[in-house]
Amino acid sequence: MFPHRLNDTRAFDIARALLDGFNRHYRLFRETSAAAQQRFEAADWHGQQHAQAQRIEFYDQRVDEAVARLRADYRIAELSMDSWQQAKLHYIGLLTDHHQPELAETFFNSVTAKLLHRAYFHNDFIFVRPAVSTEYLENDEPGTRPTYRAYYPTRDSLHETWTRIIGDFGLARAFEDLPRDVDHVVQAMLSELGGFRPRANFQIQVLASLFYRNKGAYLVGRIINGFTETPLALPILYTPSDTAAPQADAGRLVIDAALFGEDELLMIFSYARAYFMVDMEIPSAYVQFLRGLMPRKPRAELYNSLGLQKHGKNLFYRDFLAHQRHSSDRFRIAPGIKGMVMLVFDLPSFPYVFKVIKDFYPSQKETTREQIKGKYLLVKQHDRVGRMADTLEYSNVAFPRQRFEDELMAELERFCGSLVEVDGDTLVIKHLYIERRMIPLNIYLQEASPEQVAHAVVEYGNAIKDLVAANIFPGDMLWKNFGVTRHGKVVFYDYDEIEYLTDCNFRRVPAPRNEEEEMSGEVWYSVGPRDVFPETFGPFLLGNPRVREVFMAHHADLLDAAFWQGHKERIKAGHVHDVFPYEPGKRFTSTARA
Repeated sequence: MFPHRLNDTRAFDIARALLDGFNRHYRLFRETSAAAQQRFEAADWHGQQHAQAQRIEFYDQRVDEAVARLRADYRIAELSMDSWQQAKLHYIGLLTDHHQPELAETFFNSVTAKLLHRAYFHNDFIFVRPAVSTEYLENDEPGTRPTYRAYYPTRDSLHETWTRIIGDFGLARAFEDLPRDVDHVVQAMLSELGGFRPRANFQIQVLASLFYRNKGAYLVGRIINGFTETPLALPILYTPSDTAAPQADAGRLVIDAALFGEDELLMIFSYARAYFMVDMEIPSAYVQFLRGLMPRKPRAELYNSLGLQKHGKNLFYRDFLAHQRHSSDRFRIAPGIKGMVMLVFDLPSFPYVFKVIKDFYPSQKETTREQIKGKYLLVKQHDRVGRMADTLEYSNVAFPRQRFEDELMAELERFCGSLVEVDGDTLVIKHLYIERRMIPLNIYLQEASPEQVAHAVVEYGNAIKDLVAANIFPGDMLWKNFGVTRHGKVVFYDYDEIEYLTDCNFRRVPAPRNEEEEMSGEVWYSVGPRDVFPETFGPFLLGNPRVREVFMAHHADLLDAAFWQGHKERIKAGHVHDVFPYEPGKRFTSTARA
């Protein structure tokens, strides 16, 4: 129940301090995102990667600063619950004309979650539901940039219009041949739309900021003609004169492809890819625009893709609570081979899995809980190249105890006892990860047709090679650690053994020196802690003759130490590999690079 009077003089000051903390966070977040354009123009790929990883840490740093300030300045431990409610009401008032109110509400929750017992995590004390609407929120200040620009071409002025669209982004780097690229875009557009006739409302809408990730910049928008809306994205890349190190003569720009339709954009905004750098004054307006292009994409995942993953987590949890209210099935042990390090469970009606680190592991798993958490953080901060599923990390998650199957409950208590607490009718899990549910590749291969097997095995090898390009050695390459998405992509999702490729030593198995070594069932040669012998992968992966035939036809090089060592050496020399979020056949020219 809310207080009848706002009579605690500290409550407003606390609300103001909280909002100051959020405003500092978003200012730094936006400055780093806006600087992506300068890094792109300088071809500073290592700087871009570093900034992407560093930006993820900003939020927790600002939350910790706000917690420390409140504890130091306002004797938080003495604050009554009535005063907390007043602080929340003052905070709502401060958000009336704010441009990121939904993000500020999440920040309020994050800070108070560190200060209050979880018994107070309900609507009186935190924002369980949004209090300030972002509907129609726009920046109306003079001289500011709108969320998107609208252009109204005729059929005869398409080239001129697209040239103006590209020019309006003000990229300092010159294009190799912009008229040629614009011609490619127009031809692709006409082909996509068929023999269209421009209607009265024919227009091209383009988000006002480019989306930067790794070595590319993406123009995102839509074509509106009558009742038809066509989502589009144009990747802007560098020509092959781009070199490993950032330098002034790194090359010229090229529009590499024109991608149309929701499915194409879903691949670019995949949860298995790194977050974009986008300069946004009104993030909710960007999300609203993107939802118009990808209505099947949850809002939570769109916020994540924009680098606002803490608010994405907040939205996801709200969706999860709503799903629990409208479902009646029970949490169960997830289908598939049980993991040695993680206990994995799911709710059949909900397309995600929940992963809890076990308290103890078999002797062959030389690791700790902190090391495993470090691996998951590495993946969060790294370029996932469309091959590593993003994870949402939560603490102190409350579940209804009666929704858990007895077998699952017994497993949790046996393997994860230190992380499980039963509080009346509530089961609290103190730490867990949540990932998109996929079909485990080993199960998929058992049930697949010969054509599906062939496609999956080729995709499996492609996934490993994409990880290699991103300086990731997956460690445990067994089929069970990969999943198949609804788009048929193979994605890696078991991270407890991953390493940087550059930290591994890839070796050939030495030839036996005598008959005794040749006949020995034991390893007769020395093996260091980071030594990897790729030729030994075969017996574990290729027992199925159909699988072996396809694998050897397309990916036999994965069994050769020279393949791995060669990539390692190129990465250590500073080379940043090209990984495309669209099919090679979509590219206008094979000479461009992502």
